[in-house]
Amino acid sequence: MLEGKKFLVAGAGGLLGSKLTADLISDHAHVIAADINLELMKERLVSQGLDTKNRALTCIMLDLNDASSVGALFASISGIDGAVNCSYPRNKRYGSKFFDVSLADFNENISLHLGSSFLFMQQCAAYFKREQAPFALVNISSIYGVIAPKFEVYDGTPMTMPVEYAAIKSALLHMSKYVASYVGDSGFRSNSVSPGGIFDHQPEQFLEQYKKQTLGKGMLDIEDVIGTIKFLLSDSARYVNGQNIIVDDGFSL
Repeated sequence: MLEGKKFLVAGAGGLLGSKLTADLISDHAHVIAADINLELMKERLVSQGLDTKNRALTCIMLDLNDASSVGALFASISGIDGAVNCSYPRNKRYGSKFFDVSLADFNENISLHLGSSFLFMQQCAAYFKREQAPFALVNISSIYGVIAPKFEVYDGTPMTMPVEYAAIKSALLHMSKYVASYVGDSGFRSNSVSPGGIFDHQPEQFLEQYKKQTLGKGMLDIEDVIGTIKFLLSDSARYVNGQNIIVDDGFSL
């Protein structure tokens, strides 16, 4: 379904972005892989079995918080069928517990992540207006953009669910609907995927407590989320617009 299509993947050096890039290329799509750390992204893509000299892959450095760079990228590219924003910008103090978060850090993290997501959505919409060709945008939210945190899964661990994360991911869902409604053209689709927790070698106690909240899977593997993203990028979802698909094995029930 994706053969011959071209997609922009922002945050392609991350856990989700690197795997998605590899899967899209295996489906015979072309990918413009973008990340703020070009060398790390290339290392991650190589670890996914990709040759960075593959003709189907273009690797670029992109700071999503640099408006001029983002604008220049969208002005220079052509023929892309869609984009996925897998980026996760944050400051070094991100992840503090609620009472330890300063107003300055809260505001900075909201600006870094939500602000850059706004810019990305805006530029995708402007690209569609200019090119007048079908375009599928996929935003990555979270179950914690949909429901309140289940803080009990963090008991006995140093982990928490950052307040900035909840604010950002819930706002992303509405911004995704906003841009779909604003553009008002079925040729431009803006949808979201809200995964449950994704396995990344978290503490065993957390993994066990999390699993009890699901229907049996526990933390998701990256592969469990990729299929939904590819569906939203494909022509099979041509009239799915402004929607959010939750992939969490019942965690949010």
